Amino acid sequence: MRFESPWWLLGLLLLPVVAWLRRRWTREATFVYSSVGLVKGITSLSRSRAGMVLRGLRWVSMALVFVALARPQSGEGKAPVRASGVDIAVAVDLSGSMLAEDFELNGERVNRIAIAKDVLRSFIEQRPSDRFGLVVFAGRAYIAAPPTLDHDFLLRNLTRLDTLNEQGTAIGSALSTAVNRLRDLPSKSRIVVLMTDGQNNSGNIPPLTAADAAKALSVKVYTIGVGTRGTAPTPVGYDPFGRKVYRQVPVDIDEDTLTQIAERTGGKYYRADTTKTLRSIYAEIDRLEKTEMETAKYASWEELMGYAAVPAVVLLVLEMLLANTVWRKLP
Repeated sequence: MRFESPWWLLGLLLLPVVAWLRRRWTREATFVYSSVGLVKGITSLSRSRAGMVLRGLRWVSMALVFVALARPQSGEGKAPVRASGVDIAVAVDLSGSMLAEDFELNGERVNRIAIAKDVLRSFIEQRPSDRFGLVVFAGRAYIAAPPTLDHDFLLRNLTRLDTLNEQGTAIGSALSTAVNRLRDLPSKSRIVVLMTDGQNNSGNIPPLTAADAAKALSVKVYTIGVGTRGTAPTPVGYDPFGRKVYRQVPVDIDEDTLTQIAERTGGKYYRADTTKTLRSIYAEIDRLEKTEMETAKYASWEELMGYAAVPAVVLLVLEMLLANTVWRKLP
C-alpha cells in the first residue's frame, strides 16, 4: 500500500482550519419583525439539525477528494522480471569516525556518511537494471537490504542509514557478509563495493581471508578509503551560540589492506578524498560485463483512487439534493 502523491494529504489538515474560519466569519440568516408577538407561536420550535448534516456531508466529501488526489495504490502481486545488469553488494562503514566533515555537497560541509549516501543514491537511480544489496558495519556487520531490483525499497533503507552505536570497524566481517549475499545469485558479474575510513580492529574474520573467499567465488571487490589525507574536522559539540565545535582527528585508513583486497579479487582500490573521486568508481562499474537474470518484484500497482473519489461524488450529490429538496432553505 502506498500513496503516489502523498502531499495532497496535507489538505486534510486545512479542512478544520477552513471550517473554523467559516464559522467565525459567516453570519446566520435572520428575519426582522416589527413585533415579537407576530412570532410568538413558533418560539418554542427546536432548531433543525439539517444544516449540520449537510455540512457534515460536504466536509467528508472534501476529505475524500484529498485522499483520492493522493492516489492510494496497492501492489497487485509479484511477477518475474528479466533484467540485464550486474549483481552489486555495497558495504558502507557506519562507525563514529564517518561523522568527520571533510567533504562538500552543494557548497556545504557534510560528513562522510552523507556524501556516501548521496553518491550511492545517484548511482542506483542511474542503473535500474542492476540488482543491489546493502551491508552496513561498525563493530559488526548487518544486512540493511538483501540483493533486489526493487530500488524504491533499497533507497528507503539507504535514506535511514546513520552511525551505529558501537565501537570498532569490522572490515573482514563486512566483506564476508557482502560476499555471502552474492554467492547464490546466478550471474557472471558479481561485485562488492566496500567503503571505509578506518582499519580492521573488530570482528572474527580477517579481511584478507574474506578476500580469498571472494576470489574463490569470482566476486570482484572494489575498495574505497573515504576521507581526506592528514586530519579531518570532526564535530565534538556546540558552543554557547549553537555553532558546531570541531576537533582535528588524524585520518587512519589501512590502505595496504584495502589495496590487497582489491588486487586479490581483480578489483581496484580508490582513495576518495573528494566527491569527484568517490563518484569515479561507479563510472568504472558501468564498463563491467552484464548478464541476464530473473527476479521477482512488484510489476504493477492497482489504483485505489476510485474507492475515495466515487464516495466523494456521491456524498456531494446527496448534499446538493437534500439542500434543494427536503431540507431546502428559504431564500
